[in-house]
Amino acid sequence: MTYAVIKTGGKQLRVAEGDVIAVEKLPGEKGDRIVFDEVLLVAREGEVVIGTPVVAGAKVTGEITAQTKDRKIVVFRMKRRKGYRKKTGHRQRITRLKVKEISL
Repeated sequence: MTYAVIKTGGKQLRVAEGDVIAVEKLPGEKGDRIVFDEVLLVAREGEVVIGTPVVAGAKVTGEITAQTKDRKIVVFRMKRRKGYRKKTGHRQRITRLKVKEISL
């Protein structure tokens, strides 16, 4: 099985060909191709290549399937004995994409 670890949006994700992943919003429309150049690790057929810090020449290509929002996160603040309560919510904008190819 071939997989890679990529860095995007301040996070590291383990991806394999055919995976559908959600990352922080990236520019582009549905159907556009995205290339990730910051590949930290590539593993294929028992061989593992670790970058220092990135693997030279490695790329992960994906296709945008949707530009949407993630689930709602509830933010609740309270100060005890003071009667202060504040409840707000947040929905992060995300990009869903399908990983098409991992090249080394």
